[in-house]
Amino acid sequence: MFRKIYGVFLSLRTSIWLLTIMILLFFAGAFIMPLRQEFQTIHSMPLFEWLRAQPLSITWWLWGTIGLLSLLTLNTILCSIDSIIKKKGFTQWLLLISPQIIHIGFLFILLAHLVSSFGGFKEAVVAFEGSFLKLPNNVTVEIADISVRTSPSGFLSDLEVNINYFADDKIIKDTIKFNAPSFYKGFGIYVKDVRVYPYKAVLLEVSKEPGALWALIGGIVYMLGTITLLILKIKKES
Repeated sequence: MFRKIYGVFLSLRTSIWLLTIMILLFFAGAFIMPLRQEFQTIHSMPLFEWLRAQPLSITWWLWGTIGLLSLLTLNTILCSIDSIIKKKGFTQWLLLISPQIIHIGFLFILLAHLVSSFGGFKEAVVAFEGSFLKLPNNVTVEIADISVRTSPSGFLSDLEVNINYFADDKIIKDTIKFNAPSFYKGFGIYVKDVRVYPYKAVLLEVSKEPGALWALIGGIVYMLGTITLLILKIKKES
């Protein structure tokens, strides 16, 4: 029985079937999501926290996709190991290992999403000059100043939000701009919107992405594997 199960996970046909069923689940989700307002908050909190709060009748396709991704991960690992063992005498070792490097990058990216789905944090807050925020890691943030510059025609040209972190009996100053967030002890603070009249206020997003490093590693490994495979294939055929 174990040999049969092991043989199933070593099959390329298994990968194709898993991907096909996942695509069907995605199609189901594409019809379910627009009809239910619960999905409007899916990006406002970690995935598994959101899933636990929703009825299974609208999230079954997501749970199914997560299960299939787990099986696809196992299939990828076993197929990669089996491929290396069977071709260990292959003379062009780098050409052999390149597809497996791509698979490793893919697995790191999956790991990044899994880690963030369990341990991530995301919350939007409206802040004014002089207001304070309390981060989940017990760090206090003061919105010291909101500086808004406009063009002669009256359009917003630049924005700076000067903040102070109060932690470990010290004050750390930083500045937040559009596309230039502030990071401290694993948390990021992003500016999403600003209001000037009748008083200055900013919409901030406080988030924590513990899987960001794994995603970066996965992206680099995936890119290196792809480039290496492409170069070696071109050299082999020329």
